[in-house]
Amino acid sequence: MCQLLGMNCNVPTDICFSFEGFSVRGGKTDDHRDGWGIAFFEGKGCRIFIDEKPSVTSPIAELVRRYPIHSTHVIAHIRKATQGEIALENCHPFRRELWGRYWVFAHNGDLRDFDYQSTGVYRPVGKTDSERAFCLILETLQQKFPDGKPSLDQIYPVLKQIADTLSGKGIFNFLLSDGENFFAHCSTKLCYIVRQAPFAAAHLIDQDLTVDFSELTTPSDRVAVIATTPLTDNEVWTQIQPGELLVFQDGLPLKFE
Repeated sequence: MCQLLGMNCNVPTDICFSFEGFSVRGGKTDDHRDGWGIAFFEGKGCRIFIDEKPSVTSPIAELVRRYPIHSTHVIAHIRKATQGEIALENCHPFRRELWGRYWVFAHNGDLRDFDYQSTGVYRPVGKTDSERAFCLILETLQQKFPDGKPSLDQIYPVLKQIADTLSGKGIFNFLLSDGENFFAHCSTKLCYIVRQAPFAAAHLIDQDLTVDFSELTTPSDRVAVIATTPLTDNEVWTQIQPGELLVFQDGLPLKFE
């Protein structure tokens, strides 16, 4: 299956270090060779790069590795196809508009018993279960709150109910953001780390690369990195529990009951 990478921060930050390790899993240190993508929120704008080529050889991925785009919300994905052919329209993350904001979604898993047929404005372009799930999420939110974006306290239980329902149809790990709130749902495997003062050095698992974040940050900076499996081997990553839906804000996870 696929792998996910996300970042949520209290100040705009680049993801070059994490993406350096993550992207080589797309054909070098792992076999996720069926496309990749990454989205960066910048205010209400959203840059998105996708490619059906493996991330380890993609010239676009090389651009992302070398170009320090600063963002507070980032979602990335490397694909190992389970549904849908290897094609650009099936590459994650997917982006749609809701309530005057872009929403971005990426999924790791396989929803074999999921056959959603849209009757509204959100319809899949490609052939993946992931894009169908994203359309269902947005369609449900739009129908539930037709007058505009509600509070996080109102969005959360609706999103949690959808996540619980779809998890009953297969594996449903996902990242979702509108540039204001960052959601991370664990069905089987997802973890995170929060980097904050006092900062230290971090060493990648997939590349022999170390960065000393104390040299690149200020004492008030805080960054949460979310990944399918840990990206570094000298830091303690927290496993998100199956069935748990976390909301990240300003680099910290929030829990709702």
